[in-house]
Amino acid sequence: MCTIDIRNAAEVQVSQETRFSKNTLYQNGKSTAFVLNFLPGQSLPPHPHPNAHVYLFVIEGTGTCTIDGEKQAIAPKDVIHCEDQQILSIENASEKPLSIYVVLAKE
Repeated sequence: MCTIDIRNAAEVQVSQETRFSKNTLYQNGKSTAFVLNFLPGQSLPPHPHPNAHVYLFVIEGTGTCTIDGEKQAIAPKDVIHCEDQQILSIENASEKPLSIYVVLAKE
């Protein structure tokens, strides 16, 4: 029998003054779900996710998501997908916190 495991993302929407924070909600096999939190001016450096799909859902705040050099403004309820060797970065250039729910699914 499968048990129900419900977690509230607000519990991991915790920011750090020195750098963005990554707080894991679930880790199961090749998949991980976590929340990235950015205070104003914080960013996630450009990086790929080899052999994986990344799904991002903006919980709150606004910012910029860059994939392979193409910048896009992001806002609450936006859903973003990138994969494999695509280079992803995120920046909070606003004056309010930015939180993003992320699912990283390795192949």
